[in-house]
Amino acid sequence: MKNRSNNKDQNKKNTAKEKVTSMISNYKWVGHYAKKHFWTIVIYTLLGLSGVLVSLLSSLTSKDLVDIITGRQAGTLIKTFIMLIGYQLFSVAISNVSSYLNTVMTIKVENGIKADIYDQIVVTDWESLSKFHSGAIVSRWGGDSSTIANGLLNTVPSIVTNLVRFFAALYLIVKEDWTFALFVLASVPLSFIVSRTNLSRMSSVNKENNELSVKMSTFTQDSFSNIQTVKALDMIKLYSKRLRELQKEGASVRLKTQKVAIVNSLVLVLVTQLVTYSTYGWGIYRVWSDVITYGTMTMFLTLSNSLTGTAQTLINVVPSLIRISNASERLREIVDLPKEDYSMAGEVEAFYKENASKGIGLKLNDISFSYLSGTEVFDKASMDASPREIVGLVGPSGEGKTTMLRLLLSIVKSKEGEAFITAGDAKKAYGDALMPLNASARQLFAYVPQGNSMFPGTIADNMRNVKEDATDEEIIDALKKACAWDFVAKLPEGINSELKERGGGLSEGQAQRLAIARAFIRRSPILLLDEATSALDMDTEKKVLDNIVSDEYPRTCIVTTHRPEVMDICHKVYKIDNKDISLKKAD
Repeated sequence: MKNRSNNKDQNKKNTAKEKVTSMISNYKWVGHYAKKHFWTIVIYTLLGLSGVLVSLLSSLTSKDLVDIITGRQAGTLIKTFIMLIGYQLFSVAISNVSSYLNTVMTIKVENGIKADIYDQIVVTDWESLSKFHSGAIVSRWGGDSSTIANGLLNTVPSIVTNLVRFFAALYLIVKEDWTFALFVLASVPLSFIVSRTNLSRMSSVNKENNELSVKMSTFTQDSFSNIQTVKALDMIKLYSKRLRELQKEGASVRLKTQKVAIVNSLVLVLVTQLVTYSTYGWGIYRVWSDVITYGTMTMFLTLSNSLTGTAQTLINVVPSLIRISNASERLREIVDLPKEDYSMAGEVEAFYKENASKGIGLKLNDISFSYLSGTEVFDKASMDASPREIVGLVGPSGEGKTTMLRLLLSIVKSKEGEAFITAGDAKKAYGDALMPLNASARQLFAYVPQGNSMFPGTIADNMRNVKEDATDEEIIDALKKACAWDFVAKLPEGINSELKERGGGLSEGQAQRLAIARAFIRRSPILLLDEATSALDMDTEKKVLDNIVSDEYPRTCIVTTHRPEVMDICHKVYKIDNKDISLKKAD
């Protein structure tokens, strides 16, 4: 029994140590953003300190005013009264300026942090990031970034400002009558002990709130983005039931949070009242004993309330620090994931410019790949594709056709083997005609994925997403090559017609043709089509593929397909089966 008890105690110590270590690590990470916005935080802190100074001067002036009134010293009454009014007006001005600047600075810091986090998320390794639901990513990016931004501009300056306020007020009290300081100092450890018992509960409840927020964000995003499926499968009642279950869970967590806050607030109020009335009694006794003046007692009462309130504010900073730590931990789970390699962007651009006339091909040697889940897809697979070729990838569903395109785009990385972009004919390329394939080479690709990949906005907006300076004439030409102009021209606004989310309102075939047009307008040397013509009729599909072949641009095209008609157009066809790639057809 004794050993079991010792083990429990040791486990508690280890857990507490791990929590402290984790929090320190999280604060160091947040410190990176504090350095970026150092002067913003300093300015905001200085504004807070100026308010502290005015408050202390106002307390001293109030003391003098009371002493002047009780001592009937009319000569300095007006001067002191004017000074008091001046301090109060200045305090109001500082408060308003601080409020405005706080808004300006919060927007600046929050936008800066969100932009930085966004930039890190979008270059995160796709396979690692896919472990998180998009709703969870959005929730963390939006909510936790805001928590950190508010923490930097409010929590950090609040700690500095209130520490200065506390020690300055304590100094003034001790200078006049040190006995009053005892009442205030006695409340600090008492308030801390009371609050400390609630800290673990606060941390736990805060995590529950965060987790629930992610659940709700994920649920609503899934519901609304798949509303057509929800309707079609008659799942409205089911999803309504799930929403109410989440709301019930949320109500429970919110009430739990409120209970913790109420208990903490009640205890702190009792401590405050105890200190305040004790100070009143002691002040009255000291005045009646002619030890201090009425003005001094007034100042003591004001400062003691300020000290107690400041001590409680500092103690209440702890939940804010916990929220900041939790928010940074949740964000770090995402931003600390492996990043894609864009280090060779300049070299890839130079390689393309030097070899643009030859065209760019692809060469894969003995590629092996498994997903993080453990699913093995390729084992020493090889293939090549050269400029002006249409290369087909065929095979049973789920055998790796889409995975191969992901490997070519460097969205996933092979565990073994070599992958290159090539200058000209991939079979003959060696030495300087080869360059390693990584995320930097993605600038040379145009990609048409399966399904509807249109974004909200106009058709022209979707085209310009891949080429910002594209003219209307270029857009129309790309639409014609993709056999999409026949239906776009009939729309009331033509290329300026609005598309709904995920291309809602378009047929699958229309969406595919627009996606192919988008790939055309990018004019990349490598074009990847993932079942991109599956929704087209045979004649339209042949026209699109013929346009790709007849284009003077030296393009390398790789297409995944199940259709024999497409295979007939391909210069060569690779079959993917049983983790291998074999040449099925060649010119």
